[in-house]
Amino acid sequence: MSTQRRRRLPADCLTMTVPEAGRRYLGLTRNGSYEAAKRGDLPTIRIGKLLRVPIAAMERKLAEAGRKPA
Repeated sequence: MSTQRRRRLPADCLTMTVPEAGRRYLGLTRNGSYEAAKRGDLPTIRIGKLLRVPIAAMERKLAEAGRKPA
């Protein structure tokens, strides 16, 4: 059985992984997080092979949720 090492992100990091964002903001599983990202429910950016969620964009999306469109 292998153990995974979790890398700690710096406190001032502006992005997080898709599973971290899905779990933290929406209570999703890893697969659910990637499905939400695929649908556009999680805002993502691609950096090389990495798919990351910008924290500011995620928090803005949540703040705007439920507001009536203009």
